[in-house]
Amino acid sequence: MAEEQRVRIPKVKLGTQGLEVSKLGFGCMGLTGIYNDPVPEVIGIAVIKEAFYRGITFFDTSDVYGPFTNEILVGKVLKQLPREKIQLATKFGIIRLDPNEHEKVIFKGSAEYVRSACEASLKRLDVDYIDLYYIHRIDTSVPTEETMGVEEGNIKYIGISEASPDKIRRAHSVNPIAALQMEWSLWTRDIEKEIVPLCRELGIGIVPYSPLGCGFFGGKAVVESLPANTLLKNHPRFKGENFDKNKIFYAQIEEVAKKRGLTTAQLALAWVLNQGMM
Repeated sequence: MAEEQRVRIPKVKLGTQGLEVSKLGFGCMGLTGIYNDPVPEVIGIAVIKEAFYRGITFFDTSDVYGPFTNEILVGKVLKQLPREKIQLATKFGIIRLDPNEHEKVIFKGSAEYVRSACEASLKRLDVDYIDLYYIHRIDTSVPTEETMGVEEGNIKYIGISEASPDKIRRAHSVNPIAALQMEWSLWTRDIEKEIVPLCRELGIGIVPYSPLGCGFFGGKAVVESLPANTLLKNHPRFKGENFDKNKIFYAQIEEVAKKRGLTTAQLALAWVLNQGMM
């Protein structure tokens, strides 16, 4: 029998479609690599369960994480937790051309592919329904209306990730969008000019991913060295002159955090939560 939650994190309405989630969510991507080496399955399961016991009910995965192994891991954990208390999000649309190369990908959004990807995710997760199903990246070779027009009874709410204002409007006109997922943090604020006002106008919730800046605000170890097998080694923010400037920025954020008795990670999360993005 699953252990009861020891902490209750407040619930918030995500957009205006009716989806309610814990105010803090947990992105499961890192448990199977990309920014770091994959953790052993037993550790990954323990981490997700501990997040639940600490009050998080909103969990995010994708078919491209692993690829596929992240959804399988999450599915195993769900068997040990009360499914009705969890809001499960997963994504489709990015296909790795080489499982060992994170950057060799294509985007796919045809109606046929959407249906097949959804069925495959349901099978890997071993669930009857997905609470929030995002298109992970937009396939510009396919009309947005085709991708977002697919009706699947096993999906409660529809989401979109990293989309332009035009794509968001077009998608929302076909099927009401519950949530947009986009990077938003102390060092990534591009979203604020057009995307945030648009989402508030349309009643779309915003789920900021990477509020810790790809782990940057997690601590000095992230700033001073990177894991050997990480995608971040090719990220412009972690290279050369950009990296040097970002170290200075980190030091400034660290000083602000210390004055308030916080870690840099706590400060970064608090800043995002204070934006009223839901």
